[in-house]
Amino acid sequence: MVTIVGVRFKKAGKIYYFSPGDLQVAAGDGCIVETARGVEFGRVVIPPRRVPESEVVQPLKQVLRSANAEDYARLESNKRKAEEAFEIAVKKVAEHQLPMRMLEAEYTLDDSKLIFAFSAEGRVDFRELVKDLAAIFRTRIELRQVGVRDEAKILGGLGSCGRSLCCATFLGDFEPVSIKMAKEQNLSLNPAKISGVCGRLMCCLKYECKVYEDNRKVFGTCCKDAPPLMDVDEFYHEMEDEEDYYHDLLKEDSIQEVDYQMMVETAEIEKNTRGETGQQPKAKPTRKKRKPKKSPKKEAVKKDRGQQEKPAGEKTRKKRRRPRRRKPRPKPEGKDE
Repeated sequence: MVTIVGVRFKKAGKIYYFSPGDLQVAAGDGCIVETARGVEFGRVVIPPRRVPESEVVQPLKQVLRSANAEDYARLESNKRKAEEAFEIAVKKVAEHQLPMRMLEAEYTLDDSKLIFAFSAEGRVDFRELVKDLAAIFRTRIELRQVGVRDEAKILGGLGSCGRSLCCATFLGDFEPVSIKMAKEQNLSLNPAKISGVCGRLMCCLKYECKVYEDNRKVFGTCCKDAPPLMDVDEFYHEMEDEEDYYHDLLKEDSIQEVDYQMMVETAEIEKNTRGETGQQPKAKPTRKKRKPKKSPKKEAVKKDRGQQEKPAGEKTRKKRRRPRRRKPRPKPEGKDE
């Protein structure tokens, strides 16, 4: 068993193991370690613990010391200098007309090396660029070409879910992702829907893949020739074929049993009875149609039948209807007066 601490150099970078030695460090403390790139500042993310030697890559380097106020001040100064160096490097790339995209610049803690990260589609001959940068900064220059996934991790962004990219937030290392994971989860195989900002398959396809695999081991899968696990229509047909299906429904208060044949016979008897008595169903009262109002123009044009128009000054006299005479009733015969 070996005692180790986990150190991370970037926000979502890879975790490296170091030996704490006699130092008392805890998660969140800053420390100074020596790496292949030189002396660097890191932050402890895994507190001291004992692990088997098989899980550790030998030789295990040791933490030099805990970070102090001077180290923090130097770290902030290096960040400002790296921003200025990045702007100069972008201008130099444009001058040399190189097909590359600068992503970031970083100084080591002891200013012994200046590291540039860039992305490009193929190999780039940047020897002249390195000479110009070394003459300007008077230090050792290192140019590192990264892939599309590392490019998305450095630049950051928003995924299709609307949240920050997992690789730029918490993923320390990229794990292999395949199209088989999308098939096992019954996801759409449309590349636009299962690809991330980087153009590769989304890292989140691997999150639930293990759960689907475990469920298949426990519950199994149906045969290819077998029907689906649940057919709703078939399920209800089988229930209706049972004898006590309708009896259970009639137990409810809102449903009552009805003899359909008796209802038909009753309706026929009522129909025959109405035909014998001569009763007919009452018709609905009809509404009287309103006479359309005559327009004044039509009234002026219309003339009385068989009469000529009278002058405007003469008054019209209304015709009095002659009363109709009543005939006298005949006297009854055979009666004595």
